[in-house]
Amino acid sequence: MLGHNRKKMLGAECLASFVEMERRTDIKRLHVHGEKSAAYMADGYARASGKPGVCMAQVIGALNLAAGLRDAWLAHSPVIAMTGGREPRTKFRKVYQEVDDMPSFEPVTKFNATVDDVARFPDMVRQAFRVAVSGTPGPVHLQFRGNEGQVDAEGAEMEPLCEPQFSRVPPFRPEPDEASVVAALNALQAAERPVIVAGGGARASGAQAGVVALAEALQIPVATSLNGKDTVPGAHPLSVGVVGSYSRESANRIVNRADLVCFIGSEAGGMTTHFWAVPPIGTPAVQIDINPEALGRNYPLLVAVNGDAKVTLARMLAAADRGSAGKRKVWIEETRKICAEWQEKYRSLLASDAVPIRPERLCAELTRHVPDDAIVVVDTGHAGMWMGGMYDLTSPRQSYLRSAGHLGWAFPAGLGAKCACPDRPVVTFTGDAGFWYHIGEIETAVRCVSTPSPSSTTTAAATSRSAASTGSMAAPRPKAGARCGPSTR
Repeated sequence: MLGHNRKKMLGAECLASFVEMERRTDIKRLHVHGEKSAAYMADGYARASGKPGVCMAQVIGALNLAAGLRDAWLAHSPVIAMTGGREPRTKFRKVYQEVDDMPSFEPVTKFNATVDDVARFPDMVRQAFRVAVSGTPGPVHLQFRGNEGQVDAEGAEMEPLCEPQFSRVPPFRPEPDEASVVAALNALQAAERPVIVAGGGARASGAQAGVVALAEALQIPVATSLNGKDTVPGAHPLSVGVVGSYSRESANRIVNRADLVCFIGSEAGGMTTHFWAVPPIGTPAVQIDINPEALGRNYPLLVAVNGDAKVTLARMLAAADRGSAGKRKVWIEETRKICAEWQEKYRSLLASDAVPIRPERLCAELTRHVPDDAIVVVDTGHAGMWMGGMYDLTSPRQSYLRSAGHLGWAFPAGLGAKCACPDRPVVTFTGDAGFWYHIGEIETAVRCVSTPSPSSTTTAAATSRSAASTGSMAAPRPKAGARCGPSTR
């Protein structure tokens, strides 16, 4: 995705390289109306596809691009940002538009580096992909010498090296220590009222089926974070909803009743735990995470398991004592009763015929009518609260992507998701005037698609009061053979 601030929309970064890229490959650049939109689109692409999304800007737009990486950083999304940079021979001489942008990328990237020699292109770009997808995924930034990255106009003898392993998340699946796997499984099997809290790390690992299988084998209810909402369909009998702040009341009640909480791919941060009140600090806990620094950061742990979630859950399931599930019959009945009480409490609002339409009714209608293979992209603010608590996924083929805190993210991110998965319907839910932040990207959507098709993008815009209104924006499949999306290897 290229943030545009140049006349004739020629692009904004490493022009010579990208002319060759488009001449020799099927990769196409997508010009958008702002650098922040470019970052959000690349983020949506990355989350929907599991592949790195690439966004770019020339030097004057670099700070806007850095601002757009905040959501990808908070959501652990593999976005690769490329910008122009200062020329050593003109530093500190008051060159037009010149500012040192590198410090602005430090807080929102895993890797922030300069490319000052054209001969370094192969290894630095390769390293950017490696870092973005490895371990806990996240954004990286490369700054190329020259305000438009003109370093690429120079010549050097270079051997290209493509590493397909680093073209998607996860490139590695580290095995957990056997003793920690046994200890975690024993703790779950011994508990009478355990609950699983599945986070975005379970989603990134592709461990959704493993979470559900272990929960079914041991009869353990499953709550999720917002990032992990599509780990288990809302219609599953063991699903209790999103826990934390933008949550479902029933999930919070159940997690607070648990005698053991197992965090899988969750950092147990403030939003997921309602600022460490759900569950209270001191509740016995198990945590499974690929990042050792996340283990025990927010809750003292009975057991810490450092490993890939999918691999870890497979090993736990293979050794699980399904006979221990019987002791949780009363607990499962209690959790179902709590969920039924929530449904009854909100039944009238979920089915309300009020005009303008209630947001609860809007969420309920989306639950009923969103296609089985749809990608749902949700903004923050009231939109995030309503969809987190009131909307249910109904199929394991559906995906749920949410803003990690930046209003206006959802519309561009939805376009990026559509670029990644052109044959899947995309529904964007926004509110609090979030749609207006990047409304110019409607033109981008129209320009990069052809004729209408069933695989479209729909945007629902809800107000911050009880009333809501909807609108639609057609974004059908790209033209045959074209790649309407950010660059990937």
